[in-house]
Amino acid sequence: ATLLFVYISVLTVMGVVGNPSGSKCGTVGIQGIAWSFGGMIFVLVYCTAGISGGHINPAVTFGLFLARKLSLTRAVFYIVMQCLGAICGAGVVKGFQTTLYQGNGGGANSVAPGYTKGDGLGAEIVGTFVLVYTVFSATDAKRSARDSHVPILAPLPIGFAVFLVHLATIPITGTGINPARSLGAAIIYNKKQAWDDHWIFWVG
Repeated sequence: ATLLFVYISVLTVMGVVGNPSGSKCGTVGIQGIAWSFGGMIFVLVYCTAGISGGHINPAVTFGLFLARKLSLTRAVFYIVMQCLGAICGAGVVKGFQTTLYQGNGGGANSVAPGYTKGDGLGAEIVGTFVLVYTVFSATDAKRSARDSHVPILAPLPIGFAVFLVHLATIPITGTGINPARSLGAAIIYNKKQAWDDHWIFWVG
């Protein structure tokens, strides 16, 4: 799931930043990137909820572990596989579009010019909170028992939360809120700018 998530979303990013025409109508733009990330989360959580609970993000997995909704062993395995999946997903994008990938940042996250590292960390903390809070709300067992439609609809608010957070924070950090996604892009792109701010996406 994380492989597919990174593949589709980073490929969308490459299509926008690599647009030679510079025309706003020539690509899907920032809104399209946000839809790509949010839409893939919606699709993949829906598809994998019955297998793993839809775990695609180490931040969500860690949050559920802290809430005792997940064992330590399962959480560790999920996070390891999420990171490996993200690395493979970014690798497939690079394999398809090597020149475009290397020349346009590889979808790696970093703090944008004009913002401080503190700004970036704050944006990641708030953005990750919005996502994890939505996951907890959408999958709450008591709420599911009261409202029978909640489990069916759970992937929708989660994907929409990802979409909204991307709209807000793409201009600041490129939006991480998923350490595995940030790690996969950084490893495959593997240039200094990909690692300078990388800690922000794990701490945030």
